[in-house]
Amino acid sequence: MKQSRLMSLVESVANVAVGYGVAVVTQILIFPVFGLHTTLAQNLKMGAIFTIVSIARSFALRRVFEAIRMRNAK
Repeated sequence: MKQSRLMSLVESVANVAVGYGVAVVTQILIFPVFGLHTTLAQNLKMGAIFTIVSIARSFALRRVFEAIRMRNAK
């Protein structure tokens, strides 16, 4: 069964939302090890930027692989 574009987007957003939380916690724990001191607000903003990029990347890759799968199914 073919995955719809909407479900591709929903899957990508869910995946990245979990990744966002992991990224922010990781930044909070790891940045000080490298002498980088940021506020929670700064960590949340950086995480948001990376999240937007990640959603676009994930969605684009999903659509490429879905196109390949559908082409090979013919």
